[in-house]
Amino acid sequence: MTLHVKVKPGSKVDQLFYDSTGQLNVKIKAPAQDGKANAYLVEFLAKQFKIAKSNVTIIAGLTNPHKRINVDGDEKSIQATLDQISPLSKVN
Repeated sequence: MTLHVKVKPGSKVDQLFYDSTGQLNVKIKAPAQDGKANAYLVEFLAKQFKIAKSNVTIIAGLTNPHKRINVDGDEKSIQATLDQISPLSKVN
C-alpha cells in the first residue's frame, strides 16, 4: 500500500493525523538532519501499523516534507489503523 504523507519533523509529540483537507500528516520528534527524521518516520509508522521496519520504505521525497511511503503488510489491518484516525483532528 502506498501512502502520501506530509511530515513535520522536530515536533514536541509524535502524531499521525489527517488535516482539514484530508491529507495524512505525521508529526515526529526527530530533527530534519542527517536522515534522522526519515529513519524515525519509518520506525514510527512501523510501530503504528504493527509491522517490521523493513516493511516501510520511503519511495519518494527523501528531502521533502511531502513523501510517498510504501507500507508492505496486511492491507486490511493498515486500512483499519488509518480508519481509526479522526479526519477532524485539530492539531496546533
